[in-house]
Amino acid sequence: MPQVFAYLRVSTDAQDVNNQRHGVVRYCTDKKLLAPIFIEDTASGKTDWHTRPLGQLIERASPGDVIVVSEVSRLARSTLQVLEIGKTCVERGVHLHVAKNGIVFDDSMQSKIITTVLGLVAEIERDFISSRTKEALAKRKAEGMKLGRPPGPARKLRLDPHADKIDQYLAKGIDKRAIAKLLDVAPNT
Repeated sequence: MPQVFAYLRVSTDAQDVNNQRHGVVRYCTDKKLLAPIFIEDTASGKTDWHTRPLGQLIERASPGDVIVVSEVSRLARSTLQVLEIGKTCVERGVHLHVAKNGIVFDDSMQSKIITTVLGLVAEIERDFISSRTKEALAKRKAEGMKLGRPPGPARKLRLDPHADKIDQYLAKGIDKRAIAKLLDVAPNT
């Protein structure tokens, strides 16, 4: 029996996959793709897809399995990578669905055209975001604002009130990512 996987990706630990999850669940319900297995990833869309959990998912998926993503930009932020992902899925017999656009990657010309256009849009969007961020940082620097963290160690840390609890979790062998979830903070914190 084919399995349904939902791949959710954010670029930073500070972001949240709940919006993606909501859209994917609604799509899966509408399309009768029941009980999806959720795969969450925190990686830049520029990172090679082969090295991310998406690559591992596609590699282990069987013909007939379904992978659902909320939008094309969650696959990658490069047109070439989006096309590679689509091609690999088609070759392996894995059905790739994009919930937001209602697209199913297959070997048709229409699917290839739509995939190329949406992949290009994702790549352009990434470039615009990068450009706007650099402009904003340059403006702040020109205004005399110091960028980055202040030099030296922090006087007070956000997790100081939880130090005893963290020590107990570590003593029990709980990994840092799980502890972060228990404390409702980003793993970087």
